[in-house]
Amino acid sequence: MNGADTAFVLISAALVMLMTPGLAFFYGGMVRVKSALNMLMMSMISLGVVSVLWVLYGYSLAFGDDIGGGVLGNFDHIGLKGITADTLTGGKTGIPVFAFALFQLMFAVLTPALMSGALADRVKFSAWTLFIALWVTVVYFPIAHWVWSPGGWLFKLGVIDFAGGTAVHINAGIGGLAAVLVVGKRIGFKKDPMRPHSLPLVVLGAGLLWFGWFGFNAGSALAANGTAALMAFNTQIATAAAMIGWLAYERIRHGAFTTLGGASGAVAGLVAITPSGANVNPFGALLIGVVAGVVCSWAVSLKYKLGYDDSLDVVGVHLVGGVIGTLLVGVLAIDGVGGMSQLGKQAVGAFSVMGYSFVVSLILALIVKKTIGFRASEDDETSGVDMAYHAESAYDFSALGGSPSGRSSVAAGQDGTIASATTKKVDA
Repeated sequence: MNGADTAFVLISAALVMLMTPGLAFFYGGMVRVKSALNMLMMSMISLGVVSVLWVLYGYSLAFGDDIGGGVLGNFDHIGLKGITADTLTGGKTGIPVFAFALFQLMFAVLTPALMSGALADRVKFSAWTLFIALWVTVVYFPIAHWVWSPGGWLFKLGVIDFAGGTAVHINAGIGGLAAVLVVGKRIGFKKDPMRPHSLPLVVLGAGLLWFGWFGFNAGSALAANGTAALMAFNTQIATAAAMIGWLAYERIRHGAFTTLGGASGAVAGLVAITPSGANVNPFGALLIGVVAGVVCSWAVSLKYKLGYDDSLDVVGVHLVGGVIGTLLVGVLAIDGVGGMSQLGKQAVGAFSVMGYSFVVSLILALIVKKTIGFRASEDDETSGVDMAYHAESAYDFSALGGSPSGRSSVAAGQDGTIASATTKKVDA
């Protein structure tokens, strides 16, 4: 066992775990008061559900020996059988399989949590819990095998996805879009202002995501080496460039540098560098970040033109950012890797994941809708899903004469979308 590498991967796994509560704060601050706790719980429940399924069969389906065709792992490690504390990933040297399994578990936890922002304010908590259990089983685990298992067909094709541009971000973004199309729009979409209730929470969440993302990206080297160092450095550069790019575009288009825009731009840069950071130099990372910041800032407005209600812009940030990073590595990769051939492979990876995830996610959402019902009742959505499903409220307004449901003057007219935050002068 390589002790230094093992310690590095275990610390990276802990950093990735922190990203899920970080995401909960990021999303939780973006919704209205009456949905804040529900938004936190939609992220946090993934830590429970996916961890259990990972032990039962998830790890085996994702990283077991290929059944055939590169689409799914076998069942040899159901219940993690056959793996002991002394089982190493590299045979005689390497890191313990348990360290690798823990690290990959945190990826599996975060991915469905990313989708939750698309469905904010309007779904049953029990239905969401069932949906993510089904989704990781038939969408995430197989795609993780495609991309990262040595037997996976995209892995063998030579698609570069160092830390999850396809398996995590494209997957979550397109899956969230499919679920949104089934669930439908929020009551008052395009009519009522629905601004974020706590921008400080959004910035806190973005900061935790930025911090944890060093484990997410650099840890994917699975060793404390030069590749991890390059990936960590590029993560910082791309994120900084994307934040500046988003803010610049926002200032030109809307006349303001918004706090929400800065936080969202940083996340867009983190997303875009995820698949590519180990294969580009720092200048390439800078270019990827700027492109992601500008394009993702533009992409969040598409929901108003196309009519889908992606509450917290999962499509605009994660799907679009994931595609940008996945494709640009084919152009900007160093050491003779980049070129038209690699770009073609990257396109195959991006669009195959997109197609499979969209179709299967749509089917799963329809199954949940037709069986136990996916959407909250109109009364529960109007009064607030926090009280309806959790019997709690994020803040106690009783001393101010407000309502615990969040329908006080403090909560009125607050928006969970990035685009609306840039038009605050008009709303006011």
